Amino acid sequence: MSQTQAPPPVQEKDLASYRRDFPILERVVRSGAPLAYLDNAASTQHPRVVIDAIEECYQNYYANVHRGIHTLSEESSERYEAARRTIARFINAVSPQEVIFTAGATASINTVARSWGDANLSRGDVILLTIAEHHANIVPWQQLASRVGCRIVFAPLTEHYTISDEVIRQHLENDRPRLFAVTAASNVLGTVFPVARWCKMARDAGATTLVDAAQFVPHHRTDVQSLGADFVIFSGHKMCGPNGIGVLWGRQQLLEAMPPFLGGGGMISKVTTEGFEPAGLPDKFEAGTPPIVEAIALAVAADYLESIGLDRIQAHERELCRLADTELRAMEGVRVIGPTPDLKCGIVSFHITGVHAHDVAQQLDTRGIAVRAGHHCTMPLHRALGLSASARASFYFYNTREEVTRLIEAVKELRTRFAPTGRRRRS
Repeated sequence: MSQTQAPPPVQEKDLASYRRDFPILERVVRSGAPLAYLDNAASTQHPRVVIDAIEECYQNYYANVHRGIHTLSEESSERYEAARRTIARFINAVSPQEVIFTAGATASINTVARSWGDANLSRGDVILLTIAEHHANIVPWQQLASRVGCRIVFAPLTEHYTISDEVIRQHLENDRPRLFAVTAASNVLGTVFPVARWCKMARDAGATTLVDAAQFVPHHRTDVQSLGADFVIFSGHKMCGPNGIGVLWGRQQLLEAMPPFLGGGGMISKVTTEGFEPAGLPDKFEAGTPPIVEAIALAVAADYLESIGLDRIQAHERELCRLADTELRAMEGVRVIGPTPDLKCGIVSFHITGVHAHDVAQQLDTRGIAVRAGHHCTMPLHRALGLSASARASFYFYNTREEVTRLIEAVKELRTRFAPTGRRRRS
């Protein structure tokens, strides 16, 4: 297939097969309604192969890794490091040593803030973020700012829910940030930002870059070398893997220069009563017992996604997004919060005039439709948009057009039923 030719979306015959891989999608909820799970931006569901991988580890070869001289420890250690190699290949890392397993995307960002940030930033330095960031890519930098005295600058959105290259360029030139930390895809707007281009701009301006790819890696083919960032983070539970595990990828030279964040067993090469010497990569950043089973299952999830094809997954999600976005925008009293479908991933957030997002989610739940409601860990973004909360439908490759149609029909009914009543909105 040529690079200019659009990949085919997931076909109906394949979709039925994929859905059979997910036991939870067979559930019937709320007065006999079949489950329509449209909360994938929060967490995706798990295919049988991932569930089986977890069970197999606990039943057959689980033991702590890297420390035991016995069969189970050796087998667990090999599977654990094989998982690292799989994830390195999945994101096209130069070396598996650049792949650090953490407790999640939030833990990955905190590791960079505590290690690289504490060692490299000081009073008067600037960190550049965007107003579209998740709290996980805001609060650790605010904590860093309170520790060392640096300050944070936020790039604003345009009225079309995007950020122009010129705005980023102006911030890079005027604020001279030491760090530019940015989401690859907004968990509310769905906007897919041109982070590869921005990383080059930041690098040319002398800034270190971190990309929050939690909403990107599960849905797009990811090449960290082409991306051009210094750090890339993502989580397992948003890509059909288990919760409790995330990935911190960093350039090897940077990781080697950074001090370890957590101290304890596993991250040392030598300890005396006078001090310690840290281990090399990746052990230096994996103190204590690592997420062994979770890492093994995450690798299985990555292989599963590759067997489907990330390009096909992206095309299918965009098709569902286009259907939902178009229908919702056509409804009077419904505001779609995000750009047009060609500029975003499979996320459609919306607000119904006169109806609080929590009421929307509750009413949809009575019809078996699971969406997310609230500020989605983006309070600064919602404040900038003049909202306290929004409802969000988010799609994955196992969702169907029929589920989107159910969502649209339910929103139409809610709009007719509740909006004219003038119900007082919750604050």
